[in-house]
Amino acid sequence: MMEIKEIRKFLPHRYPFLLVDKVLEMEPGKKAVGLKNVTFNEEFFQGHFPDQPIMPGVLIIEAMAQVAGLLAFHSGANKGKVVYFMSIEKAKFRKPVVPGDQLRLEISILHHRGNVWKFAGNAVVEEKIVAEAEFTAMVMDREI
Repeated sequence: MMEIKEIRKFLPHRYPFLLVDKVLEMEPGKKAVGLKNVTFNEEFFQGHFPDQPIMPGVLIIEAMAQVAGLLAFHSGANKGKVVYFMSIEKAKFRKPVVPGDQLRLEISILHHRGNVWKFAGNAVVEEKIVAEAEFTAMVMDREI
């Protein structure tokens, strides 16, 4: 399990764009499960359907990608590097995510070659898939 202090050592994201609160499972080279607590205090709720707040789908995908980045780092990528999106495929949004939900971010590695990684992810609330996608990312040196 990883708490937020350790997550911050690997991901360059900070509030309001750090979208992983905890990692519950990490099986390097295979899969990881992260957690995002969705609260009414999230800044995006002020402007994204403010009378009926829902979490933007792109931020759900970003949360999945952040867990995927942590999985890549723990599967052989070097600490001190950064993971960049290359593509998003087969994205589907099945149910709105609202304040009070807890997103379970289930990520698996489909394959990787060199510094390019392909992942599959599901976002789950109360045992129901609310979003899913496949995405490709590249691990690179941090640019200053």
